[in-house]
Amino acid sequence: MSKPLVSDDLWEAIVPLLPRERSKPKGGRPRCDDRLALAGIIFVLRSGIPWEMLPREFGCSGMTCWRRLRDWQTAGVWAKLHRVLLERLSDAGHLDWSRASLDSAAIAAKRGVQKPARTPRIAANRARSAILWSTGGAPRSEYG
Repeated sequence: MSKPLVSDDLWEAIVPLLPRERSKPKGGRPRCDDRLALAGIIFVLRSGIPWEMLPREFGCSGMTCWRRLRDWQTAGVWAKLHRVLLERLSDAGHLDWSRASLDSAAIAAKRGVQKPARTPRIAANRARSAILWSTGGAPRSEYG
């Protein structure tokens, strides 16, 4: 038998991070198990197949897995999971933080860049056009 995509240890780290299921006062179809949905998400992301082609053996449709991925992203599950896994690796001594670097794409700038002072406007040039004076006569309009 093949190795499961979601190990028990990984599942224990993820369960507390998942949002609670909303109640359905009108009933409806039973919700797909979160662990099955996670296995479907991992399979699609690792294999690169379209969501619609997720095999039925996973117990969830591809669209259900895609919606769960979207909802968990909105709830911040993936960022929290990343933090938890980094802490576990660090506690186990598997991370060398002396070689770590920060990427501005991953770390938000809290205050952003200071805007330079606004350049004051200069009054409009009120001089007459050089074209009008080159005619040798009195200034006249450009149109006649």
